[in-house]
Amino acid sequence: MVYRVIGEGSMVLHLAFLVYVALGGFLAWRRPRAIWPHLACALYGLGITVIGWTCPLTHVEDWGRRNAGQAGLPPEGFIAHYLTGVVYPAEHLITIQLLVALSVALSWAGTLYLYRQRKRAENTA
Repeated sequence: MVYRVIGEGSMVLHLAFLVYVALGGFLAWRRPRAIWPHLACALYGLGITVIGWTCPLTHVEDWGRRNAGQAGLPPEGFIAHYLTGVVYPAEHLITIQLLVALSVALSWAGTLYLYRQRKRAENTA
């Protein structure tokens, strides 16, 4: 039972991390300091995608599921198992990755714009 909770919990945490990487930069529009943890997560996500680093949450989920007597994750990992071919067609993986990168870039551009607007407002007040 404990191993199953570990497997399921790490799956939920993994999904939350992916959503945060894709959309977390928009939090900085309200709270500018939130850009720093998002920067770290986005750079780590980029490293996983481009360099091929392995996410520790993948190992935790796989370990928990195997110890619970379930099938572990495939060697391709979390995204290939839960998202590619399930949420979006496999042939659109690059498109999805580019859309996530665009979302991150837009959130950061918006954060920079709003930061500059706030600084101008402070200087004129």
